[in-house]
Amino acid sequence: MLIETEATPNPATLKFLPGRTVMDAGTRDFATPEEAEASPLADALFGLGDVTGVFFGRDFVSVTAAPGVDWRNLKPDVLAILMDHFTAQMPLFRTGGAGFSVPAEEETFAENPEDADIVAQIKELIDTRVRPAVANDGGDIVYRGFDQGKVFLRMQGACAGCPSSSATLKNGIEQLLRYYVPEVTEVRAV
Repeated sequence: MLIETEATPNPATLKFLPGRTVMDAGTRDFATPEEAEASPLADALFGLGDVTGVFFGRDFVSVTAAPGVDWRNLKPDVLAILMDHFTAQMPLFRTGGAGFSVPAEEETFAENPEDADIVAQIKELIDTRVRPAVANDGGDIVYRGFDQGKVFLRMQGACAGCPSSSATLKNGIEQLLRYYVPEVTEVRAV
């Protein structure tokens, strides 16, 4: 089995491509060791001690190293864990009472029912234009709400904490949404 690696715009995060589907649907972000207990793979990666984030995408796993950690030392250990997991065809998540937990619902913003068409346009643009580009960089972006011209988005994976994420939001996503949806005045990360 060959696992490819790719750099991401976030220097603390590497994207690992195992050459097979990681998540059949959706994504999953683990920001703490406690959250990672839901997944044997994420738990093992956090167990290395130098990992501060794990993100599962459709066909990749992004791993974020702690500040000051040298990827030259951490990368072989991450590759070994990924290789063992995917070669043994282990489950991605624990089931039932074995520690699987669904993350608490995140804050969402109350939306005016009159904005339903605007929200539908925003979600369509995010799903078709933004999310594929962000996934190429080892992350994801999640729509959280629309209120009085402001769009609220959550960055995940390599995009969370990336030095260029604010530029991506303002110069890329905000301009795209404002161009196609004139009612959008601002994009904010939550």
